[in-house]
Amino acid sequence: MGLLIELQKRIPDGWFLRRLLPAVLFIVVAVVGGGELGHAHWNDVSLAREKIADALRTGGGLSADTVASLVLFAVPVVAAAFAVPYLASGIGALAAGAWPWWLMPVGDLVTRWRQHRWVEPDELARRSLRANADGNPLRAARLDVRRAGALESERPESPTWSGDRFHRTEEKIRQQGGDLVIGWTALLLGAQDPPRAALAEARDAYDAACEALVWSAAFTVLGAWWWPAAPAGVLLGLASWRSLRHAVEALCRTTEAAFALRETQPPPVQP
Repeated sequence: MGLLIELQKRIPDGWFLRRLLPAVLFIVVAVVGGGELGHAHWNDVSLAREKIADALRTGGGLSADTVASLVLFAVPVVAAAFAVPYLASGIGALAAGAWPWWLMPVGDLVTRWRQHRWVEPDELARRSLRANADGNPLRAARLDVRRAGALESERPESPTWSGDRFHRTEEKIRQQGGDLVIGWTALLLGAQDPPRAALAEARDAYDAACEALVWSAAFTVLGAWWWPAAPAGVLLGLASWRSLRHAVEALCRTTEAAFALRETQPPPVQP
């Protein structure tokens, strides 16, 4: 416990809480659950406690075997902690609709599927009225929710909802006469600018949601060796996907507000 407290003092909170601790948890679950318990003894708490106690037992001092075990444990932990941000950046690019060229055929298929499922808001309103007339208020309420979402969006043009949302923000800024490249440069270089801090916080929430999706996939795959990890990974994935949608919406709204505020501010006075 003292080691963890000391690490938290020396490591930034975001890196410690979002990357190091999840990596430790994942390696422990992988070693104990997947390596020792398996499917046959998935709920054997006594066996799990025994294995953990054997790993922590040092015999009064740090022997060579103990040091080697600590090193072997630390290497995958640190590797996972450093690998997750890179994997999360890939998920972030996919969520934003920036699919690589070798995935574009799949992206085109997904886009056409989303366009096929798209229904105009007026049609959804008519379906809702018919559902109410047929005595089906639950279906009517679900259609009303879909209509509200359709009113805020447009016909899908990207493989993902996030990509469409980012595209609408870019178009809105361009319609207001803003320049994305110049505007982003000015916002990011303004070290004391409140919009810059808000944008950094919104982007950090987006990155955190993408990293959570990476961990959810890792735990789901681990379920092949210890099945309780699979439902935990699925639940984490659902929660992370919802967090990602909220983060995308917050990032887009913050970006739109930051550009609008920048356009209303007078240009700096040249000395």
